[in-house]
Amino acid sequence: MMTRQSLRRLTLLGAVLLGMSTPVLAEPSPTPGKTFKDCDKCPEMVVIAPGTVKIGNPKDFEDPEDAAKRPSVTIAKPYAIGRFEVTQAEWEALMGSNPSLTKGATNPVEHVTWREAREYAKRLKEKTGKPYRLPTDAEWELAARAGSDATYPFGEDPKQLAAHAWYMANSGDKTHPVGQLKANAFGVSDMIGNVWEWTGDCYGASFTKNVEKKFQDEWEEGCYRIIRGGSYLNIASGAQGATSFAKASLKQINHNGNVGLRIALPLE
Repeated sequence: MMTRQSLRRLTLLGAVLLGMSTPVLAEPSPTPGKTFKDCDKCPEMVVIAPGTVKIGNPKDFEDPEDAAKRPSVTIAKPYAIGRFEVTQAEWEALMGSNPSLTKGATNPVEHVTWREAREYAKRLKEKTGKPYRLPTDAEWELAARAGSDATYPFGEDPKQLAAHAWYMANSGDKTHPVGQLKANAFGVSDMIGNVWEWTGDCYGASFTKNVEKKFQDEWEEGCYRIIRGGSYLNIASGAQGATSFAKASLKQINHNGNVGLRIALPLE
């Protein structure tokens, strides 16, 4: 059977013999679920297919038809998202320090501000030559839900949560090494629980529109950044629970022991 590499060589040879210019062969589309790393200390990434995700909790609506009509966002191109939360070892390799309260090389890094998280993405981009960044709110939710519209990626049964997430009931009030519990259907781990994760999006552009001008530079026009997924301190349900729809916000200069990050990479 002829391999892709053999076909490429044969095509190039034919072009040379015929005096033609070298053809450009299209790269194959990224394979959903495929994992890769761009360097030894880079985060491992998972390819996510384009898709549409409904935002928010369907249980907030009494009428199922209203729940089905809640806002949705379509992501038209494939992207990759961190298979795990960024670990302390990965952070220290690029940033040269480890601000985390609960130390552990494979524990998620925490006590990082949004600006520091953005700087990590910038350095990763410089190291690899690829456009790494923080995920958008919609990218995060599409990857977290993994095709499910339920409270959790695995369904509605909170009794299963301990097998998938570190939260108040099983965490012992601390973070844990990434990837110890079950991944979701997309092969992504710890998207709920362990640490909240910074995204690149604002919670609401008008959230602090009346803030005094002298604070605007510090808060970048009053933008509170969205954090997702809950943490080891959160309960199993509710708007601030360890759920697929859990969402909160922080000022870009805030940090604490239950907020970390996950990285994203556009693929087209």
